[in-house]
Amino acid sequence: MKKLIELHHINKSFDDQVILDDFNLYINENEFITLVGPSGCGKTTLLRIIGGLESVDEGQVIFDGKDITKLEPNERTINTVFQKYALFPHLNVYENIAFGLRLKKVNEKEIEELVKWSLKLVNLNNYEDRKIDSLSGGQQQRVAIARAIVNKPKVLLLDEPLGALDLKLRQNMQYELKELQKKLHITFIFVTHDQEEALSMSDTVVVMNSGLIQQIGTPEDIYNEPKNRFVANFIGESNIIRGKYLGDKLVEFENVVFECVDTNFEKDEICDVVIRPEDFDVVSLDKAKLIGIVTDKVFKGVHYELCVDINGKEYIVHTYEEAEINSQLGLAIDPFEIHLMKVPQIEKA
Repeated sequence: MKKLIELHHINKSFDDQVILDDFNLYINENEFITLVGPSGCGKTTLLRIIGGLESVDEGQVIFDGKDITKLEPNERTINTVFQKYALFPHLNVYENIAFGLRLKKVNEKEIEELVKWSLKLVNLNNYEDRKIDSLSGGQQQRVAIARAIVNKPKVLLLDEPLGALDLKLRQNMQYELKELQKKLHITFIFVTHDQEEALSMSDTVVVMNSGLIQQIGTPEDIYNEPKNRFVANFIGESNIIRGKYLGDKLVEFENVVFECVDTNFEKDEICDVVIRPEDFDVVSLDKAKLIGIVTDKVFKGVHYELCVDINGKEYIVHTYEEAEINSQLGLAIDPFEIHLMKVPQIEKA
């Protein structure tokens, strides 16, 4: 795949607070890439730097082989959709979408064709004359997207554009944005703090924290093979247990030996064992590798979330079967559901 955007050694601080620290990343052409992380991790600042809305203290932004670090936003073939849609309330839908084209002095016939083309893409046919304040939040968001894509940018930046929508509409728009990206064949760079949103929409996920990349990978890699405790805890729920790799695809934790599939550890190396709540198998006590006491339960609609005490430690277990509080629960784990992570040297000391 062709590298479209390259970020080299980007540094950015505000009032002596480091926001991005020697940040390096490349983004492929026609990729749907999502930047995800907690508030203040630098993801929106990074998006603004790519769009030219924020300058860098140090580093380079390369676009299609050219240095655009000092170019103004209107000199970049990049458009942005913000969480606050920034639509003009005194203009109707047509004029909101046509606004940027008029600034570029595009002729009226072409403007009409482009506006209708963009409205069709966001499923707002025949909405040209509607007033902005007569539209729902979801419809306003579609207008904002139409306004961004009408210029046919090579890259679309989306800064938490679904944040103001209710859950059901948000889920629908996730699917529609992904389909839109496929139709347009342009690069989408999406920012969110919602882990589920990042996993469901993206080709590539970049997990950020404190101005640094924690992990880059496909949604499946990020979820199933987290690189460290931050990723394991931030992306979904995880049970993280300190264990010991015994060699020959065997790991010991809670004084029990389990089969696993990881091999990149030394014999007797201390490691972190990651088990997702849904990866436990609830079994009869005589077949259990671990036995705990159910201390709490919550019905989540599709499954029950159980808090299980095992040797004084709390484990989270997702199961379709209800279990009574204070009852014993037998658990087994398939070797493929046990993921091992390296323990940082500072924690080993």
